[in-house]
Amino acid sequence: MTKPLLLSLCMMFPFAALNAQTTTWQPTPGHVQIPIWPGTPPDAQPAKGPETTELATKELVAGRPWLAVENVSQPTMTVYSPTGKNTGAAVVVFPGGGYQILAIDLEGSEICDWLTPRGITCVLLKYRVTDVGEYPKSGPYPESPMALEDAQRTLGLVRFHAAEWHIDPHKIGVLGFSAGGHLAAAISTHYAKRLYPVVDAADKESCRPDFAVPIYPGHLSLSAAEWDATQGTKKFIVPHPPNADKDLSLNPEIPVTSQTPPTFLLQNEDDHVDNVDDSLSYYIALKNARVPVEMHLYAHGGHAFGLRRTKLPATRWPELVETWLGTIGMIPE
Repeated sequence: MTKPLLLSLCMMFPFAALNAQTTTWQPTPGHVQIPIWPGTPPDAQPAKGPETTELATKELVAGRPWLAVENVSQPTMTVYSPTGKNTGAAVVVFPGGGYQILAIDLEGSEICDWLTPRGITCVLLKYRVTDVGEYPKSGPYPESPMALEDAQRTLGLVRFHAAEWHIDPHKIGVLGFSAGGHLAAAISTHYAKRLYPVVDAADKESCRPDFAVPIYPGHLSLSAAEWDATQGTKKFIVPHPPNADKDLSLNPEIPVTSQTPPTFLLQNEDDHVDNVDDSLSYYIALKNARVPVEMHLYAHGGHAFGLRRTKLPATRWPELVETWLGTIGMIPE
């Protein structure tokens, strides 16, 4: 399985024309970023420079450029309230980027533009990605705890503010892409205990999602976990039975149980960044634990398309998710 991050859309800087901005990413007018930590975040790592937003103008997605946010050391969330009738449901969105950058519009704000007219509150998490070298300075859990800490904190904050934001605290889910898809699975299986000391009352709220939507996720199979474990200066040993099928066995750091939330998975068989075995291994583990799971696999479509529509069938996935949310009782059918 080919896993180098340099092959990812989210690491295309050597190949794409990028126009650097000197300021941090800002949402559209009317939306405000909210720092998720009152002080210095736990397990903070130095970034290689100030946060910047850059535009990829050569590696287009559906004929359009996309925005990459680099050097995020101060994570924020941005709340997008429903523009239609409020269903009470909320989705916390995790953009992808190989745990090195964030595809903040392609896999972030554009998702909120899809969800809010359907009566769903969208919370866009700009989680920490420092891009200062190999793991553990930035990467998936357990190589780096930062992104998962940010996810746990944000789920607690959304529940803490549920009444204020007109959210049903029992209808809060997560949706993520690529590395963000892994983060959606990680928070679905690491919610019983915070990775950091309790900060305030928000950390006493549950950070378990009520549903999860990993789209073309990575880091989920045993073989992917073993690759991750060799990338940093600190090497990790991935425990597994000697006869385990490394392609279809689950990453042991994603401990699925019967309490893992209902999950929707989508991936393409020609995804050469994150192998389709990532979704297959997670699906098998969820099915064996009797967790409600729906999976859609397509022959063609590659990686990192967000919800930008093309002629390929995989890009029609938003309608499938809407139907699925109705079947699990999160929104009206």
